[in-house]
Order: sequence, then C-alpha cells, then structure tokens
Amino acid sequence: MDTLTLPGMETTTLSAAELAALALSLAHLGAGPQAVTARRALAQLVSPDGRQARSVATLLDPLDPETARRARLLAQAITESRVVRVLYADERGHLSRREVEPVTTIVHGDHWYLVGWCRLRRGVRAFRLDRLQAVEPTEIRSRDHRADGFLPFQGRRAAA
Repeated sequence: MDTLTLPGMETTTLSAAELAALALSLAHLGAGPQAVTARRALAQLVSPDGRQARSVATLLDPLDPETARRARLLAQAITESRVVRVLYADERGHLSRREVEPVTTIVHGDHWYLVGWCRLRRGVRAFRLDRLQAVEPTEIRSRDHRADGFLPFQGRRAAA
C-alpha cells in the first residue's frame, strides 16, 4: 500500500485512499484563499518518498479554473452517488462519450484523474481531468463503490 509518513510521527501515515480524499477536497476548493492555506498545511504535513514527490507537487499546484469547475461537479456527483456523462479525449485526441459512476479523484505523477466505473467499457477506468472536455451531472443513481477497490496505479497502468 502506498503511504505517506508524517514527519515526527513515523506510525502515522496517509493511505492512497486518504490522499485521494485530500485531493478531492483540494480540487473542490479551487485556487481561493482557503485552498492556498490548505495546500500550505498539507505541504508541511507530508514527507513523500521519491516516487510520491511528483504526485504531491501536483496535488499542491492549483487546478486551472475550468478543470477546478469540473472537479467540483465530480465531487458533488461522488457525494450524491450520481452518474456523470463525460466527453473524454484519449491520448490521441479521439473523443468518446461515457457514462461514469464516479468513485474518487486522485493525483498520480503530474496529473489528476477521475476514477470510476465506466458503463461503456464495463470496468474501472481512470480519466485524466485535463482530457475531460465536458462533465454533465445526471439524476441517475450510481451503485455504491468503495474507493480503495478502485485505486489504479498499483502495479498496472490505468486504461481509459
């Protein structure tokens, strides 16, 4: 399990799921004064190892306003257990429309991701937030999913 050790508290760690929850909360805050304070506090708390340093740096860097707006829509959908419709551009720029049962957002390396159950592909997928062209909340209820069962980047590459 990936963990972050808090300085001076070797027995206290942040799990991948806890870091994902922090990421979602920071995404929801955007770039306002509270977000700046929260990011500064988190930077003082975490002491990432070499593998996690890039992810923590990305987590501490505010999202651009449009991506932050989409992240807030995703956070609301996750909180309310609602399906979202997304327009997603893959790495080659091919667009696809998907219905996703969002589970969490995470930071991995230099990118933020939406992790959820893709109804089109019938499986867990990770979607880079900077490649989401549109996010549309729906009134469709999603199934309950535990975030720890959906965290990618643990020995395999996420597909989307």
